[in-house]
Amino acid sequence: MKKTKLKIAVAGAALVVAAATGMALAASGSSTTSGSERPRTEQSTQQSKQRTPSAIKADGPNAFPHSLDFDAQSKTFFTGSLKHGKVYAVGQDGKVRTHIDDPELVSAQAVLADRERDRILVSNVDYGTADRSNKEAPFRIAGVGSYDLASGKQDWCVDLTAVALDGKQHLISDVTVAPDGTVYAVDELTPTVFRIDTEGRASVFLRSDLLQGKLDIPDFLDGVGMAAVEWVKGNQLIIAMADGSLVRVPVQHPEKAEKVKLSARLASPAAGMRLLKDGSIAAVSSGLLSGKPAKIQRVEPRDGWKEATVTVTDTVEDPVTSDVTAGPGGTAYALSGGLAALLAGKPNDGFTLTPVKTD
Repeated sequence: MKKTKLKIAVAGAALVVAAATGMALAASGSSTTSGSERPRTEQSTQQSKQRTPSAIKADGPNAFPHSLDFDAQSKTFFTGSLKHGKVYAVGQDGKVRTHIDDPELVSAQAVLADRERDRILVSNVDYGTADRSNKEAPFRIAGVGSYDLASGKQDWCVDLTAVALDGKQHLISDVTVAPDGTVYAVDELTPTVFRIDTEGRASVFLRSDLLQGKLDIPDFLDGVGMAAVEWVKGNQLIIAMADGSLVRVPVQHPEKAEKVKLSARLASPAAGMRLLKDGSIAAVSSGLLSGKPAKIQRVEPRDGWKEATVTVTDTVEDPVTSDVTAGPGGTAYALSGGLAALLAGKPNDGFTLTPVKTD
């Protein structure tokens, strides 16, 4: 069984580092971009500013979101609350409204808008810090819920601890959906991938030593494993491990799962991923353990995802940045949800969506 060290007041030396270096939630929403130097004429600078979207300061006090998705049709961002267990709709003006308030949700971690089936998928977790938490027994809640995209009404909510039947601690860090509507959910604390059909019937899809967690977060969690998952062309799952490695899982033959040969590992700890239109993946790595700016990385596959090239495309000043998503008009945004404050038991007044480059 995983050893949980819920000493929230000292939830990792990295939180102290982040505060000491002035890298708490980026009030300015600024990011440090990489790449070629911009033209220095006044005219071109003004044009560049006009083309660059502004950071979005969302007004959700103590929401502490971890995941972010964008629905292009309604031009709305959706994000979940680790503190309140709700899912919020976020406008481009930063206005936040409650979209899903399901008593079954303790903490809403992964949030995925599935427009093909007019639903929102949400992973249900319990860090022991939420309003609805069992603070004496954290990481005993693990599930996935499906909710109507328009109304927020529950379609189903499945308890994955009842499927795993292993008595262990669980944390469903991310979900993805295949073209046929099948949902795949990854567990950060056990090497287990779950499969859920469109009616909410769940089963264990894969258990593999390749997916065993190896990253320790001081004074918080040991053996942190799968951080994010994406379904990609070729009917495969690409799973980001917290240590910066990637695992490729052929859906038809999950027993043939293998590590992706990378030009360089993702920075650790890896956090969220987003599939890009050209089949590459944008990934964000948190600076939780280093106190340094979070990194946005582009992962370009070769040979059917047996190999991939990793390049850093941008950074976000807030170290504890946890996800990246598409935005309106071909933009991309990274989410800084205030996780450091949550773990330290401190309040915050909202969260930030920072525009980032993914190529």
